Amino acid sequence: MPPTASQPARPKLNDGGLLLCRVAGVPVLLSPSWWLGAALIVLLYTPLVGRILPGAGVWESAVLAAVFTVFLAVSVLLHELGHCIVALRLGLPVRRVRLFLLGGLTEISRTPPKPVQEGLIAAAGPAVSLVLAVAAGVGWFAMVPGGAIWLLVVQTCVANLAVAVFNLLPGLPLDGGRMLRALTWRITGRRGTGTTAGVIGAAVVAAALIVWALLGLIQNSQDQWLRLGVCVLMAWFVVAGANAERTADQRRSWPPGLTLQELVRPVLQLPAESPVGDALMAAAGRGVVLVRADGIAVGLLDQTAAERLATHTPNEPAERAAEPVDPDTILLDSESHEAILERVQTVLAWQFLVIDEEGRPSGVLRREDLRAAIRARRG
Repeated sequence: MPPTASQPARPKLNDGGLLLCRVAGVPVLLSPSWWLGAALIVLLYTPLVGRILPGAGVWESAVLAAVFTVFLAVSVLLHELGHCIVALRLGLPVRRVRLFLLGGLTEISRTPPKPVQEGLIAAAGPAVSLVLAVAAGVGWFAMVPGGAIWLLVVQTCVANLAVAVFNLLPGLPLDGGRMLRALTWRITGRRGTGTTAGVIGAAVVAAALIVWALLGLIQNSQDQWLRLGVCVLMAWFVVAGANAERTADQRRSWPPGLTLQELVRPVLQLPAESPVGDALMAAAGRGVVLVRADGIAVGLLDQTAAERLATHTPNEPAERAAEPVDPDTILLDSESHEAILERVQTVLAWQFLVIDEEGRPSGVLRREDLRAAIRARRG
């Protein structure tokens, strides 16, 4: 929706790819990069199928490789839905689930406030993969060895077992790294310390992947090229993901010595029907809560939208330049600094109404003010 006077411009979210479905209201997307990963798997896996099934021609091997790629995608999706469902059950909103080049990603809108919650969410994915591996394993041992269907069942079992084991490795952003962070967080009481442990674990995991790939080349193993391609990509994924986790954790750190009182602007209540030009003059750098005659708050006056509206129609009601107030844009002045920073970084709003323990407005916190203060303290 294009910005209007009553709808202030906000950051746009990338749709992330093709919408496959919705699960519990959460969009499941197929990233364009997934097709590149699928093509790479088919290319590397087709010769391996020919070796395992000597009677299979090139095209039959390619078709089996393509079918296996789809089975792998479904397995990864179920793995991610395990994370998604547990997060939703714990009351944490999930923005989307996305399949991409190197696997899948469940984007949780808020950081779990407790280490046990992060641990449970992280463990859910590998648990689903292990269940799928066991189910495929039962089929594997029940079938007569040989043939295309048998091979697909075997590879699905092995793939899910590999997904579970790989994700349990103790390095961020893998599930094992998140479990390590949760455990360290629980022991030390500091989430940042847990992130540091997960980043160190990621370096160890990436090094081990490269070593394993090189061993395959040295030993001239049957899957040496498939192993090399997968390991290099996964090592890059782990290193890049760990760095992103470290950067995100730094952004979530409230600078020492900075208080909320230094940042909030004084609050002024005005009737929602006030002329927008008068509301701008009355604001004078303060946060403005627009209230209807029945006492219900319409929203916070958005200065940019108000200035745009006042340029052409200064007598229009200020309500038309209001940014809505909802539970996500209300902050308690007694909340921890980390919780406030987390909210401001994850909720798409430019300003937040700060209230005291009795529910009375005590100020307005603008996103730009918080960012400027953090940059100044860290600069």
